[in-house]
Amino acid sequence: MISHTIEHDMYLRYCASPNPEGTIVYIHGLGESGLCFEDIIIHPKLRHWCHLVPDLCGYGKSLWQKMPMRLEDHANHLVEWLKKRNTSQVVILGHSMGGVIGLMLCEKHPEIAQAFVNVEGNISLEDCSFSEKAASYSLKQLLDQGLQNIFDTIYHDGLDNHALRTYYASLRMCDPRVYHLNSKELVELSANNNLANRQGVLTFPNIYILGNPRGTGAYSRSLLSAANVEWQAVENAGHWPFVDQNDRFAEEMLSFLHKL
Repeated sequence: MISHTIEHDMYLRYCASPNPEGTIVYIHGLGESGLCFEDIIIHPKLRHWCHLVPDLCGYGKSLWQKMPMRLEDHANHLVEWLKKRNTSQVVILGHSMGGVIGLMLCEKHPEIAQAFVNVEGNISLEDCSFSEKAASYSLKQLLDQGLQNIFDTIYHDGLDNHALRTYYASLRMCDPRVYHLNSKELVELSANNNLANRQGVLTFPNIYILGNPRGTGAYSRSLLSAANVEWQAVENAGHWPFVDQNDRFAEEMLSFLHKL
């Protein structure tokens, strides 16, 4: 059962386990919220793990800040929250933008992380579909009409795509200022083609999980391979493999977790 509370200015979904093997912290993507993870955290195969799913500040049901947080600010805020609740040695699972934030957290605070699961996280510019569109506008342009254009596109595409319908609901709650700022950061970081290398030098277990054939593309996969990052594909899935193929994703997660 999913419970709900507010911690450290963040709306939190969580699932407890009577005798947990460990804790998984989920970090959602750009414009997203923890809503996208609700099905996977109650999956029977993962019932022996505790699940913590915050909405990042400015996203979902969390508070909007006076000043929008940069990606590194989000990572630091998550670390402060985990330290405050005396929670460490967790599995960090980051999806899309959450993969970048999770990587930053793991780099700066390896004492927090037992392992890192990067799900469809940004690796190159080809992974910047939503962020590149938002970053192409000035903030004023985004507020005037750009965001509505993005809403309309996602709503239309979501008519036959369950993951995009959930994404649309979350995006409507997002602070446009943080959406714009984090979009620009993601495009800049992805253009450097160095994110795979940064994951490749982590000193604890980590993996990249992607959706095939509609997820992470060939160029980003080649960067992951060149950086010696282990990656696995969830077949018949796209950018949200844990939504598109819930059972298969849970099996991939369990296979990784059993190695810890």
